[in-house]
Formats: sequence, structure tokens, C-alpha cells
Amino acid sequence: MKTGAIAAVLAATAAATPAAVEKRASIQPVTIKGNAFFAGDKRFYIRGVDYQPGGASDPKDPIADTAGCKRDIEKFKSLGINTVRVYTIDNTANHDECMNALAAAGIYLALDINTPLYSINRANPQPSYNHEYLQSIFATVEQFAKYDNTLLFFSANEVINDDATTNCAPYVKAVTRDIKSYINARGLRKIPVGYSAADVESNRYEMAAYMNCGDDAVRSDFFAFNDYSWCDPSTFQKSGWDQKVEKFKDYSIPIFLSEYGCNKGVREFNEVASIYGPDMSAVYSGGLVYEYSQEESDYGLVKLENGKVTEMADFTTLKNALAKTPAPSGDGGYKSSGKASECPAKSSTWNVTISANQLPAYPSKAQDYLKNGSGKGPGLKGSGSQNSGPASTELAGESDGAVTSGSANAPTQSKGAAASLRPDFSFAPFVCGAIVLVSSLLGGALVL
Repeated sequence: MKTGAIAAVLAATAAATPAAVEKRASIQPVTIKGNAFFAGDKRFYIRGVDYQPGGASDPKDPIADTAGCKRDIEKFKSLGINTVRVYTIDNTANHDECMNALAAAGIYLALDINTPLYSINRANPQPSYNHEYLQSIFATVEQFAKYDNTLLFFSANEVINDDATTNCAPYVKAVTRDIKSYINARGLRKIPVGYSAADVESNRYEMAAYMNCGDDAVRSDFFAFNDYSWCDPSTFQKSGWDQKVEKFKDYSIPIFLSEYGCNKGVREFNEVASIYGPDMSAVYSGGLVYEYSQEESDYGLVKLENGKVTEMADFTTLKNALAKTPAPSGDGGYKSSGKASECPAKSSTWNVTISANQLPAYPSKAQDYLKNGSGKGPGLKGSGSQNSGPASTELAGESDGAVTSGSANAPTQSKGAAASLRPDFSFAPFVCGAIVLVSSLLGGALVL
């Protein structure tokens, strides 16, 4: 090739590079200190919305929809939020452009790592906790750990929804343990991992304590719950939120509302003033309003039709409420240190049959992921993992197999009992307790 031709090729390549490779927007990763989130040295309060266009009936990946994402970011900016929660992700898709656009707008992502086909099956939990399931959620973790605006991972959502299903809690904790182990073994950024709970009055505090008890390797990094008990017109006292704040005042990890915004009447969003004011700022780290787009459940802030966005009355109400109550200055009175909770004792409202210092053992076929990575994820159209494991499970000490540093140790396993839980994206009936009982009566490996 002649010199002039070479120069022309080099010039064309140089000219094309800036357009082909978009510079990643700068945003401060969020970390945890005591019972609060921090962006650098500044206290970080979650001020956001739940973002899942299509809802549970039509699960899609909004972060892979670049046009829709950029369209909605303009509304997020208008609302004045800093976080969106997404319930469904396609881990085969590219998310660079939307995540970069979110970062440029100062917006973080709170991500549920389960999908309809790759989740713990509440109706048949034993086979659904397996290496194929972990491969899918680990692939999601690996993909999103590279983004500085990935705020946190939800290991599960609303698994425990009454007293009878509390014996499913060990599986929630095992999945949390496994994600933390994968992050440590792979040397990824320490993105917080925790649970989004249903607000069940009879076992609300037991569930919170259970996710925060035991060794650091198995404890949640945060605890969140979906709370619709403030229904306007109401107050901090009338809603009972004052009692919850009092009960959680010594909780040692961040707590926030992963869903809020009761729609039984006209929503005034008066709870915003309490969440980000002196009523709650020392204990809670904000919350996420349910939900951005209007779906069948009628909680929407906007309508999405034919690619266009129409603001609803609740959009303006929430926008005004957030504008009237900025995030507190200073540290908000957070607790800089604290201790793990005491594991709850078995009772009429807490029916965990596995010993407090044991959890379902890490699947042996998943050991290679800790050393060599998960590989490419199966996405939303894979064959599914809910029947890929054995019908019975094994137990290990709560930290056996949990990786607390860069090593990838194999778990120690022993025969034992198991619990179960529902897929954390659906609203199907929960039959966990019945399955454990039937399995025992049929002579399976399960022990009550």
C-alpha cells in the first residue's frame, strides 16, 4: 500500500474512533458505611422509582431498549430522582449505552438478578436451586459489575409473604451468600447485595434480623421492604411508620423502601417529607416509588403509548413532593457502626426448620464459576433452570463455601433439610410449607 493510502486509512480510523467508542460517563460508585449508603464522603439517599415497562405480565429489559431508556431518562431528570429499580434483565443484551446515559444523568440502577426462567421456583424449590440457575445470575452480576452506577443487587423479592412461608428464608440467604461469594472470588467491585421483603406484620422484624445475623459472608449488605401502609390522607404516626423507625433504630445495615406509594385513594406522596426528613433519615436510606409506567395494577406515574410518554397526575404530585424535600444535608444522623442482629428463634410466626448456623450448601457443579467465571448468560429465552437440580438438597455451615477473599474454596457439604421459595418476579400462590411437609411424608431427604 502506498504511503498516501496508509495515511488516509489511519486518518479515517482516527476520525471514526470517537464516534464508535462513546466515553463512559463519570459517576461516583456508592459504598456502605454503618447503616447508610455513601457516594464518596457524602451520604446517599435513594430517591427513585421502580422501572419495568410491561409489568410482570410482559417482562422485558428496559435497559436494553436504548431509545426507550433515553426517552425515559428525560422524565427521570424532570422528577429529580437518582435511582431506578429494574426487575428483569436480559443478560445476553448489551447495556452500555443506556447505563452510560443513566450515569450521565446522575442515575443509579438497583437491579433484581432473577428472571422468569431462571429463578427459585416457589412451587418446586429443591430442583430450582442449582448450578444452571447460579450461572444465569452470576452472568448478570459479572455484566453489571463493570458499571459504576450499578448501585445494588436484589437477590430476591417478596419471598416470605406470610407465617407459613418463613421456612423458605434459608434459600433467600443462600442466594445472597452465593452472589457475595462470586463477587469476592472474581475480584469484582463490591456492589451491595440484599433482599427486598414483603411487609408482613407478623414476621417483619424476624426476616430483617435473619438476613442480618451470622457471619459477614452470609449477611445481607442491606435490607429493603415493599411498604404500602401509608395511604393518603395519613401521617407518620397514623401510618405506623413511626413504630417501624423506632424498631429499626439499632439495625446495623442500610434499610430502605424498595417499593412504596399506596394507591387506595388519591396519592399525595406526603410520606416523602418523612422519608427524607428528620422523622426517618437516621434510620432509612430513602425509597423507590412504585411505579414509573402505568400497568394493570394502576400505580403508574406516566402512560407509555406508541413510544410516547404522557405524564399523569401522580407524576406532578411526586415531582413537587421531592422538590419540597431535598435530601438532608450532612450525614442525617446515621450510625457509623453496629453489630449483627440476633437470629430469630422458632415461633408461631417464624417457622425456619434449618438451624440458624446452617444454609443450603453451594451446588458442587457451580464451583468452577468461582474460579473461571460464569460465562455468557442464557438471557430471557433460555431453556430455564427450574428443574435442573436434584429433588433434595444438602446443608452446610452458613459460611462453608462462602468466599470471603479472592480465593474460591469448595463448600463443605452434609446431608440435611431444605426450605423453598417462590420465583421472585411473580405473584403466584406460595406453597412452600406444603411442599416441605409432603416431601417429608413421602420419605424424601427433607427433614422437618
